[in-house]
Amino acid sequence: MGAGYYRLDENRGGCCRLGRGEEGNFSNRAELGAACLALEDAKRKQDRNPIILLSDSACFLSSSQKWIWEGKSPSVWGNPVADIMRDIIQLLRERIEQGLLTILIKIKAHRGDPLNELRLADRWADEGRQSEHIRWSLPTNRPIFSWTDNVTTHQSPMNPTVKKRIDFQVSRQQLKNDTGSTANFLTREDNSRDLLGKFHKDRSVWIRARLRVLQCLSYQFPCALQLKQWGILNELNADFVKNIIRKKI
Repeated sequence: MGAGYYRLDENRGGCCRLGRGEEGNFSNRAELGAACLALEDAKRKQDRNPIILLSDSACFLSSSQKWIWEGKSPSVWGNPVADIMRDIIQLLRERIEQGLLTILIKIKAHRGDPLNELRLADRWADEGRQSEHIRWSLPTNRPIFSWTDNVTTHQSPMNPTVKKRIDFQVSRQQLKNDTGSTANFLTREDNSRDLLGKFHKDRSVWIRARLRVLQCLSYQFPCALQLKQWGILNELNADFVKNIIRKKI
């Protein structure tokens, strides 16, 4: 992965190759790297003019936002790009101590903005992928997980994506030990399992409808609407629920 920036006032830019590629590449790592390179360039040139840093990455701005003003106690612990964020914080603090103004602005991507559509910074980032200048390459020594998806091998430390992959693999192994109708349905290829997942994740669907899907697949006791339709809602009690669960098992 490469990181690059472009200075509009001087019609030039800079780039580098980002290290720790074996630990996986996070979406905002390149954006943070580019911002840090731009701030380092201003420090190296002893530029005391205000800096207006434009970026189409909301992740970069949100990562920097919590370090603004007083009364907060933020920490880079657990941040997957803490190595770059630490350098950015130090550069911003040095500029503040010197009374220098730094403005971060979010610009919209693919909306016709000349500064973004020219893709000048992207061209420098593309060049950075082939650069021999490697930055932020110190390993974190975290366990690295790898998996293959559609002939493509992925590597990453523990993150939400890895957790989902682990849960998915455990579920597939567990289904091999079950022979019920639910297990047969879930192990059937191209049989609307993806539609069930999309239905359950769709927040526009009534929550009780999404819960009923889980109840049907997991053989839980009937929902309130079914009990009302059967005319036995008023008879619902703990013994009744236990009897239904025992019958389903």
